Amino acid sequence: MERVEPENADSNMATKVWSVTEFCARHRLDEEEETRLLQLFGPFATACELMHNAKRAPKWR
Repeated sequence: MERVEPENADSNMATKVWSVTEFCARHRLDEEEETRLLQLFGPFATACELMHNAKRAPKWR
């Protein structure tokens, strides 16, 4: 874990726009979750929106 001072934080990362399909591929989300995110946001969304709305099954199940 690393502490980032507010004046050094890059707000560009939270507002970066991603292709929902590319985001799902990079984060290994299944097709059902990709379909849900596409219905929710359309083809593009910010990284913040995607991270807060993506659901993943636990690895131990």
